[in-house]
Parts: sequence; C-alpha cells; structure tokens
Amino acid sequence: MSLTLYNSLSRRKEPFETLTPGRVLMYCCGVTVYDYCHLGHARSYIVWDTVRRYLEWRGYAVQYVQNFTDIDDKILKRAREEQSTMAAVSEKYIAAYFEDMERLNIRKANAYPRATHALNGIQRLIHELEQKGIAYAAEGDVYYSVRSFPGYGKLSGRKLDDMQAGASGRVEVPESNHPESNHPESSHPESNHPEPNTSVPEPPDDPSAEPKKKDPFDFALWKAAKPEEPFWDSPWGAGRPGWHIECSAMVRDGLGEQIDIHVGGADLIFPHHENEIAQSEAVTGKSLARYWLHNGMVNVEGEKMSKSLGNFTTIRQLLDEPLAILEGDRFDPMALRLFVLQAQYRKPIDFTPEAISSAQISWQTLKAGLTFAQDFGNALGWTDLESDDSRAGLQNPSEVAQQAVQRFQSSMDDDFNSPGALAVLFELAKELRRAGNVINHVGKSDRDASDLRQEWQTLVDLSTVLGLEVLGLEAASAQEASGQAQVNSPEIEAMIAARTAARQSKNFAESDRLRDLLKAQGITLIDQPDGTTRWRQGSARP
Repeated sequence: MSLTLYNSLSRRKEPFETLTPGRVLMYCCGVTVYDYCHLGHARSYIVWDTVRRYLEWRGYAVQYVQNFTDIDDKILKRAREEQSTMAAVSEKYIAAYFEDMERLNIRKANAYPRATHALNGIQRLIHELEQKGIAYAAEGDVYYSVRSFPGYGKLSGRKLDDMQAGASGRVEVPESNHPESNHPESSHPESNHPEPNTSVPEPPDDPSAEPKKKDPFDFALWKAAKPEEPFWDSPWGAGRPGWHIECSAMVRDGLGEQIDIHVGGADLIFPHHENEIAQSEAVTGKSLARYWLHNGMVNVEGEKMSKSLGNFTTIRQLLDEPLAILEGDRFDPMALRLFVLQAQYRKPIDFTPEAISSAQISWQTLKAGLTFAQDFGNALGWTDLESDDSRAGLQNPSEVAQQAVQRFQSSMDDDFNSPGALAVLFELAKELRRAGNVINHVGKSDRDASDLRQEWQTLVDLSTVLGLEVLGLEAASAQEASGQAQVNSPEIEAMIAARTAARQSKNFAESDRLRDLLKAQGITLIDQPDGTTRWRQGSARP
C-alpha cells in the first residue's frame, strides 16, 4: 500500500514522496488572534492534527510548524474596542487558542512562529525581492509586481485579468469560517525580536494622492505606518508587513526553502497561498511545497457560518452550553472531533442539531469499546494492564486485528479517508460491546480472552491515530483490572440482599432506591433468569 494525497496544485491525487526519505516538513496556516476560535478552526486543526498523527504512525518523522498572525487590522480594531493594545489582544487569544485545542485533543506543533517574531526574516525576504526587480518601494510602501512572476495563478487556476486584489493585498470577503492566517509562539528569545515603536508616525504628506501601485494587481509586502498604530523600523521607513509575506518568511525561517506539505483552509487558496508561492518561489527558484492540501468549508444548517447571519459559533460556546438536542447535556469534545472526521477532509460539512446528536451517540459507542478493559478486564483475567509488557499481544495479532489494521491503513492511505477508517473502528467497538453484553448476562465470555484483548488494543491504538481518546483510560483500566479499586463487598452484598427482599415484597420504590444508591457508587447489578443478582464494578453498557 502506498500513501496518495490530493494535491491542490496539480488538482489530482499523487503518490506521496518526501524531499528527504522518512522525514516530513509540514506547515499549517494558523489563526489571526483577535477572537475565540470557531467551528471552522475546529474543523481545520482537527484535520491537520489527524494528518500529522497518521504520518507519524506510518513511520515518518514530522516537523510540524503552525503560525499565529499577530499583526493585523482586525487585531488593531479589537484592541481599540477593548481599549487595549495589539500585543495584549494577541496574547489573550493565543492563550484561548491553546485552551480550545487542548480540549479537542489537538497536539501542539513543534513550533509556533509569530509574525511579530519574524520581522528580520520578513524584511530580508522583501529586500531579496527588491534585488530581483520583483518588488518596488513607493513612498514607504513596498509592493510585489505580480506580472513579474510568470507562474502567478497556478494554484488557484485563476487568470490574472480575472483576479481582484485589494490595496493591502488582502481581499475582503464575508466572514470566513476558516483560519484567516497563520501562527504561534517562537522558540527564539524575546530579545531577538524587534519591538514595535509605539510613538505616533507622521501621516502621509498627501492622503489624497493617487494609488502608489504600478499595477492594480500588485499587493503590499510592507505598509507605511498609519497614525496611532504600532509600527516597526525598516529600510523603507516605519511600517508593518503585509499579510502574505509573513507566512513566506516563517516557512523559510522555520523549515527551509522547500517543504513537503503546506496546509490550510480552502478559503486561503487565493490570494494568500497564491501570493506565498509567488513571493517564495521568485526568490528561491524552487517549488515552495511539494503538496498543497486544503480542507473544505463549514456550514451551519445549510448556510455558511457568519456573524451577520447569526449562526456564528465558537468552540467554547458549542462545548460549554447545555444543548436542548442533547437533553441538556453538553457536547463532548471527542464527539466534535468524531463529527469532523466523519466527512472526508476536502468536502464541506454541515453542523445541524441532528448531526450533533448523532455524533454524541456515535462517540458513546466508540467510548464503550475504548473502555472495554476498564469494564471487563477483571472478568477476563487481564491483570497485567499496568505492566510494561501489557501490549505484548499486538506482537502476534489475531486475524481480526490484522485485517482491521490493514483496512484502516488502506482507507487513510487514500488521501486520509477518515470516514473509511472510522468504519473499521466502529466494527471493532461493536464487537467488543457484544462481548461485554455476553459477560454481563451470562457471567463469562463466549470468546477467547486473548483475542478480545488484541481487538481492544487495536481499537485503542487506531483511535489514537485519529486523536479519539478517553482521558485517563489506561490508568483507570489498570487500576480496576488489577483489583486495586477498593470496594466493600460485604456491604454491597447486604444492600443487594435488601433490594432482593424489597422486590419480593413488591416494594419497588425501595428496590429502585437501593439500585440507584449502588449505581452512584459505580456498582452495576445484573439480574439473572434464576432470580439471583450478580454485581460488578463499572458502568453497564447497552
């Protein structure tokens, strides 16, 4: 089996071949840090986290860089609204970003460069473009001459005369549900990063002057400072970088002149990624990335998510507010991750109440399989879950486990087909649920304990590749399976006897009270056909 990826640049699936065997250089365009992350961000970063996890599972060493855009008009606008500063707003929402991503089990990138930490690299790249005659200065601004780069438009497929570029290089579109830009924390000391000058720059000599660009399609690499805004010193005067040049510089500084995979939301193809290619390749003469991957858009009940439509939802709103569709329960973060992975990453997804409810139910099914050892390990004699060799069974997997791994890999090798991979996980989870039901009602398993062990381990391992995990699972499983959980058996037996007496006297209210009391202590009662009652520690599974 070989891994194939859909390359947005070539518009077809291609075999995956890295620049360096066994190593993947991967860059992800991150958020502009002026607000809390929304469902579009959740979709994008769950997808790329899963891609990274799968590449590592396939044996690649992945160097994953994701940036924060912390210089932007929207950040400045939020700072004015909050009577704060651009730096304070950025720090606030960077911290919020990490909180949200942790809840979704998204692993941290290897590096999180910020635009404010990349000023030296940005200015160096602009200078090189000037030296090659592709960039030109104009009264404190610096522009990229689009017509000087013959390959412009090759990613988006647009013809130059059909394109529209705003004066700042950033095309204004309705509120997008995808990351607008890029980046987190730098590993370099703060002292190495130029600090913005907070004094007020002089206004332009003639604000009503004709546009400075030589061509309407040219976009800004460096923008002259405006009054009452932060700025940095440069060879072209006080100002700040354009949006697109930031990522070109951060890719180069963090990963080099060429990388294997560049990812982001589909809304970034034009102009952002198109301009990245133009900037980077004009300087290096090399392809910026071998593969360009883009995730599809997010809709809410059939409409594009937008503040103006009133259907804009942040991650924390969705996870923290009790939902009527879930009978007042909260949406589990893993159910959100599962929902995202139920669609192929390039296709649009639609958040609806029915989809949320279905994802919550599906997660409970998968979770029951993941906690199988916690619930039934003791009954199956699994007493070594805490030891170093507890996963030794996977060295000689059963036929079911082998086939599951092969089918999982076959699906994911096909452009990260997560729906196909999830189907494999649910088959394993449902078989474990069936086995658990037999143990509950018969008192013993009708299958070989070692085969069940291998299937459970396979489910846990493959689910981890998709980032679908039950926190604390291994510790809880080991504690219960090894008999370390402390219960007062005589007291439980006495309560069961009292419940049996209540049932025989048809005092069902007392019987229910005792059952609920035991349930609150984590005790599951299993009434047998002969009238006796068995019990075990751990919640019952449907």
